[in-house]
This record gives sequence, structure tokens and C-alpha cells, in this order.
Amino acid sequence: MVVGSDISRYPNTPRPTCRGYLHKRTQSAILKGWRKRWFVLKHNGYLHYYKHKKDEGKCRPLEVTKLEGAEIGVDTSLGKPFVFKCIPQSGHRIFYFCATSNQEMKRWLEAMDKAVHP
Repeated sequence: MVVGSDISRYPNTPRPTCRGYLHKRTQSAILKGWRKRWFVLKHNGYLHYYKHKKDEGKCRPLEVTKLEGAEIGVDTSLGKPFVFKCIPQSGHRIFYFCATSNQEMKRWLEAMDKAVHP
């Protein structure tokens, strides 16, 4: 696996199509709410996320999700602005993300849409 910090050594490696912080809704039995996480959408259509930006390339991602065939879109059911959801084809769970602005949300939705329909 080649990560962002290795690009100078591997100049032909494509950069991730989208990366940045998003808030991810947590729905575990113990924790509920929103957690800020560092997301990296790779050219191969896989969405990786980490606890912090500095973890990319140093730690294993907390989760990796294949976006091809997923259902994505804006979600207004939670009453928060800039929320969008992703339902991977496996259908085992729904990811809810919250961006910091409408522009940021659109940037992620466009990048994810390209991964959903390669």
C-alpha cells in the first residue's frame, strides 16, 4: 500500500481523490453522537477513515468501505445542516457524515459519486 507520504518516492501513484475531516455519526450501544474523523477516498473506490489526519500512512484505518454500487445522498432526517449518508452495497450499515459547509459536502458527494459509478 502506498500512502500520501510515499508519493515523492512513487511519483506515478495516484493521489487520493478526496481527503479531509468529516464528522461521522456514532450509533454504537455505548456511544451516540458525532465523532470527527479523517477520511481518505482512494482512486480504487475505497473509503478509509482514521481517528486523526496524522494516522494516515502510520496506522491501519479504523475501517475501509467499498463505495462501488453504494447509495449516497443528502440527508435531512437528522435536522442538521450538511449531512449526507452512504449505504454501501453490502447494506450492513448506514454511514452518516456531516461536513463543515455546503461546499465541502458537495465536494465529498461528487467524489463519492465517481467512486459509486466508476
